[in-house]
Amino acid sequence: MYSHILFPTDGSECADAALAHAIDHATRYDATLHVLYVADVREAGHVAPAVSTSRVRDALYDSGQEALDRVATEAEDAGVAVETTVTEGTPESEILEFAHRDEIDLVVMGTHGRSGLGRYIIGSVAERVVRGSPVPVLTVRHEQG
Repeated sequence: MYSHILFPTDGSECADAALAHAIDHATRYDATLHVLYVADVREAGHVAPAVSTSRVRDALYDSGQEALDRVATEAEDAGVAVETTVTEGTPESEILEFAHRDEIDLVVMGTHGRSGLGRYIIGSVAERVVRGSPVPVLTVRHEQG
C-alpha cells in the first residue's frame, strides 16, 4: 500500500512523537522512510537581527542535519530504509513539493512543532499540509506532560 513515506521533522518533541508511527508504517509496508528537514530562513532576521543571515542559515542546516541523523539512526535500528534531505524554504511548500516530486504515498507528521507566537500568527504547518497534500497525511498529536 505504501512504498515511500515522508516524515518531515523540525526536531521538536512533537515530531519525535510522530516518528514511532512513521517507523511503524515503514516497517509494516516495507517502505522507504524519507526524512525531510526544512530550514525556514524567513525567521533568520527575527531570531538574531545582529547576526548575518548566512550564519543563521548555517546554524539551521546544522540543526537540521542533527535532527535527520537522530531520526535516521532510529529508523535504521528498526531495519527501515531511510533517505534524508535538508532543504530551504517555507515548510509547508517544501513538504508538499517533496510529496509531489518524490512519489510519496503517505506523510506522517506531528500536529505542531515549535511553539511560540509565530505558530499562532503563521498558523499550523500540519494543517496546511493536510489541506494541500495529494496523498494521505497521518498527523500525530504529542501528549505533553
